[in-house]
Order: sequence, then structure tokens, then C-alpha cells
Amino acid sequence: MRKPTGVHAFSIFGFLTIALTLTLSACRAKNGITQDELVRRTQELVDSVAGGDQTPWKKYFADDAMFFDERGENMNKTALVAGITPLSAGHSGNIKVVKVQSHIERQVAILSYDLDETEIIYGQIEKARYHETDTWMRRNEQWQIIASQVLRYYEDPSPGKVDRAKFAEYVGTYELAPGERLTISIDGQELWRQRGDQPKGQLIPEATDIFFRKGVEGRILFRHADKGKVDALIDRRNNEDVIWKKVQ
Repeated sequence: MRKPTGVHAFSIFGFLTIALTLTLSACRAKNGITQDELVRRTQELVDSVAGGDQTPWKKYFADDAMFFDERGENMNKTALVAGITPLSAGHSGNIKVVKVQSHIERQVAILSYDLDETEIIYGQIEKARYHETDTWMRRNEQWQIIASQVLRYYEDPSPGKVDRAKFAEYVGTYELAPGERLTISIDGQELWRQRGDQPKGQLIPEATDIFFRKGVEGRILFRHADKGKVDALIDRRNNEDVIWKKVQ
């Protein structure tokens, strides 16, 4: 057979190039994944939580997946799926996937996002915010999550109503170690804490003898001695106490 020459050769070569390009594009479309698709799947997962539907969790999590929840618990797929159960009677709610970021490669996709949760408990609304990062991997032409970690955003408690006349009992200097002191003072109707030369920070009452600082995790407690007088300030975080003894 005579070899094609000139315009015919170019036409055949061009056709083969276009065909190959279309084939590769089709393969990429088939095997790749987009941020929109990852978000759709993630929303499907969280939508199934209230009703306890385990189907998407079995589908989208790999058998060897690792899942770390906001409490630090490490679960495999079996434990994770087993924990997907319907909400108790009188409870309902929803979770929205927001503030999405992604990084997608050929075989791996990382999706990072916030979860805005609203739970209704016998008519009362409770909200919480989480941040989650999922690592998806394509294996055997299937995209599944192989690792996931959840963090919970810290939220300040609601201020409580207390007897502000008691604030005078807290005023004074407290010592952690020689040279390490902090001062509790009153300015107007508010209680303030100052460590050394650092700026003062307001102590917001949560309950009697219990305070918090805006945006700071943990609690400040005032301890009363046997005779009722305040003898120490307790800086409590994660159930661990640092005790400052009152010296003035």
C-alpha cells in the first residue's frame, strides 16, 4: 500500500493526535475527581448522620482508613461505621460543609473544610463548629478516604450572673514561684487579671468563684480556705490545675 503523503498524511496524523488526546481526556475525566465532587460526597456523609445511615460511610471510607475525632479518639473503619446511629428521640439537626479548601493530585486529594452543626434538642437549639481534613486516595479506580482528622473550634461559655460584691474577696497578689506573680484587681464593676508586666485581661464570671478569659481555653477558679477566705487562684485547663497561692 502506498504511504500517504502531503495533506493526506497530515490529516491522518492530525486525526490520530486528536483521537489520542480525546482518549486521554476521557481517562482523566473518568479517573480524576474535582473539589465539587468531593464536597458533594462529604455533604452526603454528614447528611446521613442524623438518620444513622451507614451506607455512605461504608462506601467512601477505605477499609484501612484512620479516623481521629475531635476528642482525640482513633477509630478504624469498623468502629467509625458502628458509631453512625440515629439521633435519640427528641433530637434533630443538620450539618453544613463550608469554607472548603482542596489540593488534588493524580492519586491523592486533600479536602479541608469547616462543619457548621445545628442540633435541636426538644426544641432547644445547640450549635457547634468543627474543622475537618480528609485525605482521599484513588486505588483500583475508586476514590476513598484513607485518613481523616476533626478538630472542634473553642467557644467561650455564656457569662453568668454573680454577686459582684464578692469580687473584693479575690483582689490581691498571687504567687506561682519566687518572682512569678499575678495581680487580681477591680476596675469599675469588672475583675481583672495581670501577670507581671503583661497587659491586664478581664476575668468574665461564669458562676460563683469561676471565671474565664475571652478566647482563652480553660477556667480561673478562686479557692477558699477552711475559714472561708480566698487562699489561692487555680488556673485550670484540660482538667489540670496550676495553683497560685495568695500572698497579699
